[in-house]
Amino acid sequence: MTGPPTGRQYELMHGTQRAVVVELGAGLREYGTDRGPIIDGYELDDQPDGGRGQLLVPWPNRIADSTYCFGGEEFRLPVNERRTGSAIHGLVRDTPWRHVDSSATAVTLALDLPPQEGYPFTLGLTATYSLGDYGLTVTVIALNAGERPCPYGAGAHPYIRLAAGGLIDDALLRVAAGATLEADDRGIPTGVELPVGGTTFDFRSARPVGPLRLDTAFTRLEPDHDGLTRVTLTAPDGSRSAAVWMDTSHGYVMIYSGDTLPDVARRRHGVAIEPMTCAPDAFNSGAGLLVLQPGEQHGSTWGIAPL
Repeated sequence: MTGPPTGRQYELMHGTQRAVVVELGAGLREYGTDRGPIIDGYELDDQPDGGRGQLLVPWPNRIADSTYCFGGEEFRLPVNERRTGSAIHGLVRDTPWRHVDSSATAVTLALDLPPQEGYPFTLGLTATYSLGDYGLTVTVIALNAGERPCPYGAGAHPYIRLAAGGLIDDALLRVAAGATLEADDRGIPTGVELPVGGTTFDFRSARPVGPLRLDTAFTRLEPDHDGLTRVTLTAPDGSRSAAVWMDTSHGYVMIYSGDTLPDVARRRHGVAIEPMTCAPDAFNSGAGLLVLQPGEQHGSTWGIAPL
């Protein structure tokens, strides 16, 4: 008898909130309240298609041609997005993480990422999910456990879905960001930042998504008074709203409307709001790229708040 494809399930509860974190990739399978789901997750017997709820480490989004140079050396990663010839969303999504600690409201999972093809560096990773009065908080910590500097970035891939059924077109989206990254037809940034003012990508005030196809990296994030940047999605009738928030370690956020998901039935039923510490293809461009020295660690925190 076999278990779920995503391994051990960790159920968290706080008040009316419930979340389920999975062993595979330390991903988020469910999150919601007594008013219904907040993320567009997946069933117990399913795989996390489209990156649903997954952590994106040690890089988010794509590395062009699956190749990059670092420290005077060229490295080639396995291609895992054949459509673009890219290496996408890091190396930890398909690996079981080990249990470190848990309670009714929190769980910490860990992974020792060994040197491998295209990324000959050693990372010690932990991911902590916790529920509190203000929602879900996720903290990812990376330690360079090797003997030489390593490139690093982190991201996450939750899909927000507040309406029961239907498409996202009438949902109200607010993205507190002043610019997008121009990208080629593979989704690789060209190095040009485009101010959102006067464009269809200006979501600094909440407005309907409409028919706009989004697979877009936003930057020049505009934090609130508490230092957190928030991206909010509100149901068409205004009855429900949620914010994906991120701390100052995140300089970018990818907004994806799901138009290219392989499962046509799931397209445009949720908005992927993806906090990122670096830009797509940062291993080549250096945009937001972190370089961890031996023994150095980096932490990043984001979360989801019902409003």
